[in-house]
Amino acid sequence: QVQLVESGGGLVQAGGSLRLACAASGSISSIRTMAWYRQAPGKQRELAAAVTSGGSTNYADSVKGRFTISRDNAKNILYLQMNSLKPEDTAVYYCNTVYRLGFENRSSWGQGTQVTVSS
Repeated sequence: QVQLVESGGGLVQAGGSLRLACAASGSISSIRTMAWYRQAPGKQRELAAAVTSGGSTNYADSVKGRFTISRDNAKNILYLQMNSLKPEDTAVYYCNTVYRLGFENRSSWGQGTQVTVSS
């Protein structure tokens, strides 16, 4: 299995930047994709950004050009660099991974980290 621990959330003014980190441990070699999701109060959880094991990335339209997802494979850490933050980016951000376990794909989630952007 794979365990995930996020860090780096906090309070920032609009226009500012934050970098989130997600440390993975366990069966690292079985990881297929890693992603950041976010959930704002009263809203459904949504994908913010994802990266495959091959390095392909995918972003929600709302964060394109402002957020950058990256992986440090040597340290088993996933990052989300968030620039030009807006109040609507306020949410709990969750790290997610899809990994292979035998013949099945499994998913793990981190505990979440709060990001608050003030106007």
